[in-house]
Amino acid sequence: MARKRYQRGMLRLRGKREKVWTALWREDVLLTDGSTHRVRKQEVLGTLKEYKTRPLAKRALEQRLAEVNSLTYKPRPTATFREFAVKWQRDVLTQFKPSTGPADRSRIKMHLVPEFGDLCMKDVSAQHIQGMIARKQKVLSAKSIRNLVATLRMMWTQARAWGYTQHDPFFGLVLPERGLLNERFLSLDEMKRLIDAAPEPFKTYYWILAETGVRAGEIGGLPVSNLLLDQGVIKIAQSVWHGKIQTVKSVKGNRLCEVSPQLVAHLRDYLRRWRPNKLGLLFATSNGTPWDTDVVRKRKLYPLLEKLKIERCGFHAFRHGNETVMDQESVPMAVRQSRLGHTDARTTMLYTHIASEDGRKIAARFGELLTSSPTAVIMPAGNA
Repeated sequence: MARKRYQRGMLRLRGKREKVWTALWREDVLLTDGSTHRVRKQEVLGTLKEYKTRPLAKRALEQRLAEVNSLTYKPRPTATFREFAVKWQRDVLTQFKPSTGPADRSRIKMHLVPEFGDLCMKDVSAQHIQGMIARKQKVLSAKSIRNLVATLRMMWTQARAWGYTQHDPFFGLVLPERGLLNERFLSLDEMKRLIDAAPEPFKTYYWILAETGVRAGEIGGLPVSNLLLDQGVIKIAQSVWHGKIQTVKSVKGNRLCEVSPQLVAHLRDYLRRWRPNKLGLLFATSNGTPWDTDVVRKRKLYPLLEKLKIERCGFHAFRHGNETVMDQESVPMAVRQSRLGHTDARTTMLYTHIASEDGRKIAARFGELLTSSPTAVIMPAGNA
């Protein structure tokens, strides 16, 4: 609790080149162990140009102490960034999906704690964060820096909710430009070659990747019960990460994805030879556990790419290849976002519910493109 007597604080005029008014007072803080401790506070109120006389500076000090002198004042919790990071990872990060934790923990350990670890949470300013961004540009990509700031924002939201700080250090923050991305994608011909050359069950796996553009983890977590073949769709409702079932990436990720008549026929034939497993997954190990996409990529996809003399890439290249084909086929943006499960372009997503017929059209077109002979494929102008 605040002391009953009214605090007036102290004012000092300091500085050589530029005079500044410095305020001093005492304030109760709540420590991490729950105990209350009175500390001495010091803060620059402004320059002599801003407050030309001592009475003006005293007015500014009174405004600053108004909260401390309030009858409803309660001690605020205090912690260094390092202490808060431990608490946040224990109490908040553990509530996120398993796939989220490792990346955020790595960013906190490798970058955020070395930068802000000994600073009190309330003292972390926009200038501190901007300085970190400038330094990290020498060793990290623009995307990595943006992810770093995104993690810090999540932590800060909870810090404000818990009372560790009240200010917003992200206002006016300048982030590095993303720049031009050069994402690897598989061409239509490369996807066809992979499907043709792959043995089962990987042929089916690659075909679904190429035709639907869904994430590899979403296919890994696809139960047979979500193959709605009579309707010509598959239902995406969960994914797999390092062999563990989890929810999809976003709310928009829960979706129906139309498939071609050719893939429907192939899946019906595949299911005749499918071996049931305890989780009912379309793809599972001999022990009945979900596939680990990292293992499949390294042990199955990479060797096949090398055999076919196709530049090495991951499963996400199927997704980029699918999007590229849809762009070439002038598929409506609403259909593309619905099939890929993206949450961007909110205005476009308002119309996704009326696009099911367009979804069937592009699914049928994918069936034609992925099963036609190479000579029958019409290449876009300029690629001849």
